[in-house]
Amino acid sequence: MPNKRSGGGLSPTQQAAKFLGVSVLAGAVLAGIALPAVGALGLAAKGSVESFDELPANMKTPPLSQRTTILDADGGQIATVYSRDRTVVPLKDISPYMQKAIVAIEDSRFYQHGAVDLKGVLRALNKNAQTGGVSEGASTLTQQYVKNVFVEEAGNDPTKVAQATQQTIGRKIRELKYAIQVEEELGKKKILENYLNITFFGQQAYGVEAAAQRYFSTSAKDLDLEQAALLAGIVQSPSRYDPVNDETEATKRRNTVLQRMAAVGDISRAQAADAMKAPLGLKVSKPKNGCITAVKGAGFFCDYVREVFLTDPVFGKTKEKRAKIWNQGGLTIRTTMDPQAQNAAQRSIKEHVYKSDEVATAVSLVQPGTGKILAMGQSRPYGFKKNETQINLSVDQSMGGGMGYQPGSTFKPIVAAAALEDGMPANKVYSSPYQMAYPSPVSACDGKRWVNDPNNPAKLENENSSEVGPYDMREATAKSVNTYYVQMISDIGICPVTTMAKKMGVVRADGDKMPQVPSIALGTQEMSPLTMANAYATFAARGMHCTPVAIESVSRRVGDKTSSLEVPKSTCSRAMSENTADTINTLLKGVVEDGTGKKAGLGSRPSAGKTGTTDERYAAWFVGYTPNMAGAVWVGDPAHKRKMVGITIGGRSYGKVFGGEVPGPIWGDMMSGALEGKPVEDFNTVHIPDSKPRDRGDGDGDGGGGRDDGGNGDDGFIGGLVGGNNNGGGGGEPFPTPSFSIPEGFFRGQSNGGGNGNGGRFG
Repeated sequence: MPNKRSGGGLSPTQQAAKFLGVSVLAGAVLAGIALPAVGALGLAAKGSVESFDELPANMKTPPLSQRTTILDADGGQIATVYSRDRTVVPLKDISPYMQKAIVAIEDSRFYQHGAVDLKGVLRALNKNAQTGGVSEGASTLTQQYVKNVFVEEAGNDPTKVAQATQQTIGRKIRELKYAIQVEEELGKKKILENYLNITFFGQQAYGVEAAAQRYFSTSAKDLDLEQAALLAGIVQSPSRYDPVNDETEATKRRNTVLQRMAAVGDISRAQAADAMKAPLGLKVSKPKNGCITAVKGAGFFCDYVREVFLTDPVFGKTKEKRAKIWNQGGLTIRTTMDPQAQNAAQRSIKEHVYKSDEVATAVSLVQPGTGKILAMGQSRPYGFKKNETQINLSVDQSMGGGMGYQPGSTFKPIVAAAALEDGMPANKVYSSPYQMAYPSPVSACDGKRWVNDPNNPAKLENENSSEVGPYDMREATAKSVNTYYVQMISDIGICPVTTMAKKMGVVRADGDKMPQVPSIALGTQEMSPLTMANAYATFAARGMHCTPVAIESVSRRVGDKTSSLEVPKSTCSRAMSENTADTINTLLKGVVEDGTGKKAGLGSRPSAGKTGTTDERYAAWFVGYTPNMAGAVWVGDPAHKRKMVGITIGGRSYGKVFGGEVPGPIWGDMMSGALEGKPVEDFNTVHIPDSKPRDRGDGDGDGGGGRDDGGNGDDGFIGGLVGGNNNGGGGGEPFPTPSFSIPEGFFRGQSNGGGNGNGGRFG
């Protein structure tokens, strides 16, 4: 083993070894390469110089990841989201104290040396040799910036981050070559600006602007001496010098920076002394990242916007490309959300359904003729705590939602639209008996036929025995007569209905195909509130269906340049003739004025809509619209376990819940607030000739007093198959008990009771 020199000094061999270690760790490889003795020191390992020469001439500088801001239609902020909380600012918007502090503590000779500070290397070498360890580094600010670029390029990939920070000669050589290039191309001021914008300051804050906001709730340009010194000190070890968690260590480090600033002449010693006596003066703002921070209860809308960005090819051909743009951030996304409509939706939700209730509600509002989503909300807030959720109950499963919910009788207008398009007159009369077997056979698509099982025929009935036809379309729609609509779909066939549904954007929430079975007329296919709101917007737009859109514009900032990105556009197409839509509007106005939807009425403002109470009251709906706004309200148990019988919702007790009773008032209050101050528009209605008059009770869906309040009845299980209000003239039991059994296999779908009507077979 080599001996030390007299006086305790290191031998020449030990000095060489120490120089090698310090060179690698302190960034002095280039100095070694430039020295004649490099071979003797062992720095020129085989291939090192060659590798240096072969490195690419230009360094790829990735755009810095920044926060993305999501705005409503009026420009108000909804939320900020980011993978790294950063706001890039120019050097002129960074406090001079901050500029001086970071240079003083990290690289005081920054303006005197080139990419590599040979004097600094020698100084570090000498000090480290004296202490017997590595107590001082020699990486310049430029070298540190280059390393941070490599780390930024690595993103959140732990393997790439490790490669970007590994202590190897190869990495140092690469870092040094790029540092030389950066010095030549950018210049000192730009390097300092880039460094202050890329550096991590702890507490999720990347860049000096985010750090100023995080620790002092101020901007980078307004940082004073003490604040700047604290932030500059954090950079060396954000965890060790974290002022939030260790005020003592942070104070010591701040004072070290102040002393260094005085030593290099940036401030006087008196200034440093005074500043060292000052408290840290923290005014910490918590990180505000993600849709959980959204205002106006718009967390789920915010999440929907994110899903649109990550799934729509307009933002990138592959999922990876879209995710990269989203994670890099720097986006300003202006959305279609109308703050007035969103506020009205949240107020109504809060008034009618509590987040702690056994059931929940979800609502969506859409603008007819444009597809713009105006509002989206639900009673269980966006979050991770009790009575909170991250599942967006308003949308399809592919966009962050659930499996959907049977819409019940709210699907019947789609059947009516298909029939009208097929040439059926609006005053068509069907016998509509109280109970009947599904007619058979029924034509389906592709030349197929649905055939009821002759040995065990699937049957259905109306809500009570007093509800007996014949009925015409107007009365059958107002009362939601099941047998009428099953006779209708049996008459026109299943295919026109599924085709019409497709034209109106009506799809199952789980993405499965709509089955070719006649029971779809009763709303047995699970759908989302957004789907139903957008479908009814087609009626409001006189037959024009527009695909839903949530994003108006996107601008992207990369460096100091801002550009606009292409955004998804609504595609509008004619789903039905104007006359058909006007006829549906006339029919559904009757539902609100005289039928099951009275409690959802908007007073003097014309409106139309349809109630629905489904699947043994696991869910209840009201979907309605005015000429300028369409909305859907669903109420139910997302888990599909709690029937809405003997239940308390929003502090009120209900024996049984109906679409016109809970969802209806939610819709009415929401729409009233959303439309306040908006023009009052009327529908284009048509004259529907009366069918042969019958001497029948005057109760529109309630049996003329079948309910205690003499109000509106509603449809029951699967849109009125069982368990609805008393209907027809004369009293009777207000809430009859189902008196029939469902043949095994009549429904398929969720094992918990939800399912798709599928009785019979194809023949």
